[in-house]
This record gives sequence, structure tokens and C-alpha cells, in this order.
Amino acid sequence: MSESNSGMVDVATLYIVPTPIGNLADITQRALDVLANVDLIAAEDTRHTSRLLSHFSISTRTFAFHDHNEQQKADFLIEKLQAGTSIALVSDAGTPLISDPGYHLVNRCRHAGVKVVPLPGPCAVITALSGSGLPSDRFSFEGFLPPKSKGRRDCFQALADDARTLIFYESPHRINESLSDMLAVLGPDRQVVLARELTKTYETIHSAPLGELIDWIAEDSNRVRGEMVILVAGHRAQKDELSVEVLRTLALLVKELPLKKAAALTAEIHGVKKNALYKWGLENLE
Repeated sequence: MSESNSGMVDVATLYIVPTPIGNLADITQRALDVLANVDLIAAEDTRHTSRLLSHFSISTRTFAFHDHNEQQKADFLIEKLQAGTSIALVSDAGTPLISDPGYHLVNRCRHAGVKVVPLPGPCAVITALSGSGLPSDRFSFEGFLPPKSKGRRDCFQALADDARTLIFYESPHRINESLSDMLAVLGPDRQVVLARELTKTYETIHSAPLGELIDWIAEDSNRVRGEMVILVAGHRAQKDELSVEVLRTLALLVKELPLKKAAALTAEIHGVKKNALYKWGLENLE
């Protein structure tokens, strides 16, 4: 292949190439052009990627690049890039680096002055969010939930007062346990959306209060199959509700000051009513 790679790609450049999350028709023409014309494709799973390439009659050489060898192989790929090689980075599905390998490579490329070109394309997070019906102006993608119950509950506790839409990935064999832990922390009334098998034949996007969603899933074992995205409505403070942050401030100040003074200062800091704080303090701190 010539240095110009048929004019489709630049030499000494790393391309971040999203691939379909299910429906092969979602790949972009630009992604196909890059994959066909780079010198090398760094793939999370070369067997998986080879099936995609074969479908589109692309014969570019692939190189295994995954979580277990990323740091070790990054320097090797950077050397090739600096020598003029053009490389496309792909994961098994969706946009690389979004809960997939690639961060260390891109980070090192940036520090080494290697050109990085990201292509737009499929991403389960954005696909799920756009169809969820939950607020999309502010959201937080939290990746995969912790594997153990305590870790999950700690995670939900830390995010309980977050006003943004929260987005998680979860596997089918842990979805029931994760939703049970979420129920224990966030309660049955929080609106939650389960998006599964996005872009595939059995795509499902189901929205319900958490307690109802758990019951809905229990009705049919097929509802816990496939790739899953969980979207959780952000916390909506009720009138006069005191947040965890406000109560923490009050608890700290009351160690040094009389409750009345501590409540007044806390109210001034956070812009809440001092009477509500004083009442809460009387019931919970003394």
C-alpha cells in the first residue's frame, strides 16, 4: 500500500473508528474507507473484527489490542505510528475508549505528538439516552457497575443526590442483583429505563418506576438477555428537602457551635431555610 493509502487516510495517524453495536448498516462510509485504507487495525478481538471486515470485503491486517496487553503494546504501536504507519483502533462494538480499551494508547499518542483522528459513530450510551425519555441536557455515564453488592450500593449512595440522568452498563447475569441494590438505596419510585439489544432484532427500551421495572423483568426471562444499558432519572429535590451535603455541613458545624448558630450558618452557606435545619437538628443531632 502506498504512503498516501489511496488518499483516504493520512500517514502516521491513529484513527478512532466506531463500529456497529448490533445493526451492521449503522457503520459509516467514512469508517469503511478508513478501515479499508489504513496499514493496520488494532482490534479488541481480532476474531470478532475479522467477521466485520469480511462482511464488508476489507482485507486490512489486524493486531490484537485489548485490556490485558494495552499498556504493553501501546509503545509498539506508537513506534509504528511515528515511523509513518496509519492505524485504526476499533473495539468489539461501539466507540473505542467508552468502557473499552484505548485510553492509554490515545493518551500516550497525545503526549508523543502523534496525530489522533476520532470518527463519530455508534455508541450505546448516546443511543440509549436519546430514546429513553429522560432528561438529556445533563447526564453522567458511570460505565459498568461494580461486581460486588457492597460496591454497587456504595456507588448508588454516592450518586443518590445527583440531579443528572445516570447511565450504567450491566451484564445479563448481574442485572437482577444490581437493580435490587439500586432499589435498596434509591427506593421504588425512581424512574429507570432498561435499554437492551439496541439496534438489534429484539431491541427493547422500557421505562418505569424502579419497583415496577423489577416486577416487569421478573415476568419474562427474555427481558434480561443481551447487552444492557440502565438509565436512572436524576434526583429531584422536594420542596424543603435537605440534601446530604447540607446535612453534612450542619453536622460538622454543630460540633463547634450551638445548634441554633450552626443552623443559621448552614442556611446561609447553602441557601436553605434555617428553621427546617434547626428542626432537623433537634430531632437527629441532640
